[in-house]
Amino acid sequence: MKYSFEEITRRAEDRARLTGLRDQVLALGHRPEELRCFTAPGRTELGGNHTDHQHGLVLAAAVDVDTLAVAAPNADGVLRLHSQGFPPCEIWLDPAKNSPAPKESALSLLQGLAELCAPLGEPVGLDICAASTVLPGGGLSSSASFEVVLAEVFNALWCGDRLTPLELAKLGQRAENEYFGKPCGLLDQAASAVGGATFMDFTDPAAPRVEKLELDLDAAGYALYIINCGASHADLTGEYAAIPGELRQLCAVFGKQVLAQVPEAEFLARLPELRQRCGDRAVLRAMHIYAENRRVPRMREALRAGDFDAWLALVRESGLSSWRLLQNVTPAGAAAEQPMALTLALCERLLEGEGACRVHGGGFAGTAQAYVPLDRAEAFRRGVEAVLGEGACQRRSVRAVGAAEILL
Repeated sequence: MKYSFEEITRRAEDRARLTGLRDQVLALGHRPEELRCFTAPGRTELGGNHTDHQHGLVLAAAVDVDTLAVAAPNADGVLRLHSQGFPPCEIWLDPAKNSPAPKESALSLLQGLAELCAPLGEPVGLDICAASTVLPGGGLSSSASFEVVLAEVFNALWCGDRLTPLELAKLGQRAENEYFGKPCGLLDQAASAVGGATFMDFTDPAAPRVEKLELDLDAAGYALYIINCGASHADLTGEYAAIPGELRQLCAVFGKQVLAQVPEAEFLARLPELRQRCGDRAVLRAMHIYAENRRVPRMREALRAGDFDAWLALVRESGLSSWRLLQNVTPAGAAAEQPMALTLALCERLLEGEGACRVHGGGFAGTAQAYVPLDRAEAFRRGVEAVLGEGACQRRSVRAVGAAEILL
């Protein structure tokens, strides 16, 4: 898809960032008419916490931070990537000339997406300069935004714009799984590629059903804040892996792999056995997944009906379920340091019964999400940052446009 700059954002700082990237590519010896500009947003999860890996239901939205990329063709048979904050990357179009890229690197994603996209079009050498306002570790999926914008570059310059948003998302997911070395679902990439608020049904993860929804927070009278609790994801891999791991063990009792394949009635009928074989935490986590999958359609209907009070009540329910049942707020055994729990308690205190807040994304560290009445938004931000530090509380808006080419 192609959009004017003003259809995506009117912020002066975004225009300056795009101008800076264009200047970088021009400095490489390219002419202005050769340049093509692209964008892919970050994303926020709205509902369905940890349901995607169980082939469940999710609500998500693109938000107003993004990765911008400016590209121009070269005759050198190479792909050069200059991404702000990362070492320059360069690979040959001929994969036989390339060494395997190190895992968990920007080079691995460039190489992966190039190799995946090349058979779909007519590859040419490219010089690409990129910069992102989707901060790593900020809970808005910087990796998915980066993957999707590169996929959109190749879509436009190699594939004649033939690829759909979901196809772009799948390419990003494959690059992250197979080349970067991180197992992930399709949620983040799909939300970035499609744009706007989206309902996603992952019953068939190879072909998820995606439906766009309307979500106008300003019209509803609320601001959306993403709050960084200040804790690092480092050393939490075991906590994250334990959630699908315990659910996998529970599903194996039924001869299945994910909870979507286990009817809830059968799960409830075998609770005593499941407690004994899998432990109470696995059972509680499964209860959360079943509850979220019932809750997400109600959240979708609340948005369709414009009933924001019902929406906020369901957000609160989702947050409590994540905290009490899924248990992805405080790492096991943590006592002196409980930053996510403190962040949520602080948000609830500042909201004084209005709005809603919940743990966001994977949990344990990272970010929380809060819906704050507009008339108390600034006081809320000051109150959060007085405890968590300047910049910890960022206001975000839903962005209607997903991955796109920017017309200049």
